[in-house]
Amino acid sequence: MKVREIAEKLELTVYSGHSGLDNEVIGGYVSDLLSDVMGNADEGQAWITLQNHKNIMAVASLKDLAAVILVKGLKPDEATMMHSNEENLPILGTDAETFETAGALFKLLHP
Repeated sequence: MKVREIAEKLELTVYSGHSGLDNEVIGGYVSDLLSDVMGNADEGQAWITLQNHKNIMAVASLKDLAAVILVKGLKPDEATMMHSNEENLPILGTDAETFETAGALFKLLHP
């Protein structure tokens, strides 16, 4: 499923990386530890986190993730959004909790 479809169906805000909305999402990964994501996330996953600083883009692009989803109403800063645009890697957001977001994404990808 494309990032664009997930954003629409889960009513996520697209903060940046609009040119990557056609990235294919094969699954999700939930973690707030950058080292955990670097060691365990798989290419094409959407990363759900409350981390919103520029280092998330370094990790997301290193792992070839499809998108980053920020939870709890958190928003990326300007530098993070610029990096997202450069990498064509969308940063999405929701006011929902991590648990709710992960469950909704799982249901969407595994009907």
